[in-house]
Amino acid sequence: MITGKNYIGNSLSAKGTQTYKTVNPKLNSDNEWDFTEATEAEVDEAAQKATEAFAVYKQKTDKERAAFLRAIAAEIEALGQEVIAAYTAESGLPEGRAMGERGRTIGQLNSFAALLEQGDWVQATIDHGNPERTPAPKPDLRKMQIAVGPVAVFGASNFPFAFSTAGGDTASALAAGCPVIVKSHPMHAGTGELVSSAIIKAAEKTGMPDGVFSNLNSKGITVGEQLVKHPAIKAVGFTGSIKAGTALTKLGAGRKEPIPVYAEMGSINPVVILPEALKANGEAWAQKYAGSINLGAGQFCTNPGLILGIEGAELDTFGKHLAAALGQQPANCMLHPNIHSSYESGKQKMLDANGTEVLAVALEAEGANDGKPALVKVNADDFLANPELHTEVFGPFSMLVACASKAQLLEVLNTLEGQLTGSLIAEAAEVSAYTDVIDALRSRVGRILFNGVPTGVEVCPAMHHGGPFPSTSDAKFTSVGNDAIYRWVRPVSYQDWPQELLPEALKDGNPLGILRKVDGAYIKS
Repeated sequence: MITGKNYIGNSLSAKGTQTYKTVNPKLNSDNEWDFTEATEAEVDEAAQKATEAFAVYKQKTDKERAAFLRAIAAEIEALGQEVIAAYTAESGLPEGRAMGERGRTIGQLNSFAALLEQGDWVQATIDHGNPERTPAPKPDLRKMQIAVGPVAVFGASNFPFAFSTAGGDTASALAAGCPVIVKSHPMHAGTGELVSSAIIKAAEKTGMPDGVFSNLNSKGITVGEQLVKHPAIKAVGFTGSIKAGTALTKLGAGRKEPIPVYAEMGSINPVVILPEALKANGEAWAQKYAGSINLGAGQFCTNPGLILGIEGAELDTFGKHLAAALGQQPANCMLHPNIHSSYESGKQKMLDANGTEVLAVALEAEGANDGKPALVKVNADDFLANPELHTEVFGPFSMLVACASKAQLLEVLNTLEGQLTGSLIAEAAEVSAYTDVIDALRSRVGRILFNGVPTGVEVCPAMHHGGPFPSTSDAKFTSVGNDAIYRWVRPVSYQDWPQELLPEALKDGNPLGILRKVDGAYIKS
């Protein structure tokens, strides 16, 4: 049942007087629930509980934390249709998407549980001492990763399950041994509360300390700012806009004790399509990219918002095919009236910009918040002259840029900001002539695709979902896949410690049976 209250550890709280409602964008009307804005006192109480919980939770074994994560997955599954109904009512997304995203969220939790059960993630490293070494004895040194402390997580508007309350940030932080305080996204606060209830039930069933998880409601920015500035918080996970992510990053860096803010922000995900690929399969690629541009009403962080090619008859034909295919795409409901309004405004700026040619723009839509797909074309000279054309339009929009030569294609790539993804569409025989283009594309992105579409982020160890600024605040880290855990830990070296006082992961004999680096070699003994 949705109460509209805040979870401060295991307890529901509603001390504030300000309330707000979520919106059903499909119906373009408010949902029934009232949510109480968290107060400064509730933020402080959640932070204090998290600090107290950390002292206990960090001592839990990997297997105990794995059981907690698996219990969360089971409790989310047990929410059944109630949480699916809340998800669709607050996002406008279809039930099939809700079911799929819930499955992904459960899969992420179980994946981190498996990581903990394996145990190797702590990166145990041992360099044995040598008291006979001259001119000075060599000390015995042993290193592993440990949790940093309470983490604040900001829910994302476009993934109410997978990047929100129990999403990848929360799952990876809990796996690392860090209590989590979620600042619930105001667009899907009801979904967030239901998922929070599942986490709390799992915590109680598995004996986790009160305060290992809290969920705070807030429509404004005050609660989020208080969280990031609170001395109890040691790191932050965020998925959202460049403006908000940059502001939070500055807040974290400006504290007396600076903390990292791992922000995933904007990306236009450039696509380079080479001439031979256009000749061979231009129409087929147009069909695929029309679907990718419009997938989820274009509200994916990996939406292909920029397509680059070398001008000529093949690129012109491709543009016509892409426009025709995009014109056949339905206008889908966007997440919120404000997001729809921002999309229409951003799209119109691109349609009206000097040098842009409108190739496709849908004029009709069934719902008030349906995102109507659009495609514009511009030559590279105009693109290079107008930095506003480089900005993201969050929604089903893309821009085709015609470059006069390979040299100009390189120039365009070298002016782009950091991106989450970059895609190369090419025939194998032409790749060798474009190695410099590939290198330029790779220098701008965190994931580079060959003959594919960027939408769809596989959750697996080899995935890197991050990229140079401003796509993320730190390109070294991913928010998807098991390596996401390394945002919430730090290494500690133990020098000359007695065996009985060492953590299990660093003791001789390897009692946990994990893979360790011992005197330079990876072994399990």
